[in-house]
Amino acid sequence: MSIVSSLVPARFLTITAHLVIVITIFWSRENNVKASLPLDFTQEQYDDEDTKLVVALAVTLGLFSVELVGFFTGVSMFNCSQGLLSTAVHASASVALLFFLFEQWECDIYWWILAICSVLPAFVELLLLIAVFGLKKKAL
Repeated sequence: MSIVSSLVPARFLTITAHLVIVITIFWSRENNVKASLPLDFTQEQYDDEDTKLVVALAVTLGLFSVELVGFFTGVSMFNCSQGLLSTAVHASASVALLFFLFEQWECDIYWWILAICSVLPAFVELLLLIAVFGLKKKAL
């Protein structure tokens, strides 16, 4: 099995793992929201933090859709650079988000994980989509 063909299932599995963990955080975000608040918080403070986390999770799901469109259309499926980048950052995100979930980290940390592990591969994927569909370049 060549390196490129072994990156495809690894990339798919790490994206799927990251997606499952994000959905799990959606369902159980209460503890992370409470960890971001002082001990004596108001309902308004709770609602504000909860909204921030929901927005971050929704942005993550939107970035997943960009990346999965590029992957499933074949634009980046066999691109070594994107495959390696995507596999590395989604595996890192999976580990970081498991700590976020189980250690009940503050919600602000999620934005850092989002920026590094979701925005970066989605941006590269978007560039590849523009190059293939907009500029009619050959998909690598």
